[in-house]
Amino acid sequence: MNTKLSLRMGSDPNEIRRISAAIEAFAQAENWSSALEFHINLVLEELGLNVIKHGYTDGNPDADRHEVEIELASGPEAVTIEIIDNGKPFDPLTDAPPPDLQSDLEDRPVGGLGIHMVRTMMDEVRYRREGNRNHLTLVKRRSA
Repeated sequence: MNTKLSLRMGSDPNEIRRISAAIEAFAQAENWSSALEFHINLVLEELGLNVIKHGYTDGNPDADRHEVEIELASGPEAVTIEIIDNGKPFDPLTDAPPPDLQSDLEDRPVGGLGIHMVRTMMDEVRYRREGNRNHLTLVKRRSA
């Protein structure tokens, strides 16, 4: 049986703290390992900030009009996350620039490393565009 948590955040980066606190409480109630909690929180922070920073190009990221929905399902085998936003279409699996993992840090171009981290930390990452909304589904298996 899956336990679910639904969260919503506006396009204010300060909302990340509230989301993180909710995840911490949910993780404790669900008896997640500290590593699982860390991975989920880090991925949600990265993706949430990406949506806020890059998803809304109208010059006025109004929290009443722009909203990110985060749906978590915690089961015995895995945690599934769906992030839904009404930002511009962006498939992180194909639209993100490939990360430069070879150059020195100061010589690397900006972009792509956060999405690379998400893909590395999660066991599954899927994207679909439905209507005017991005749907990113992430799965992280729970280790025994």
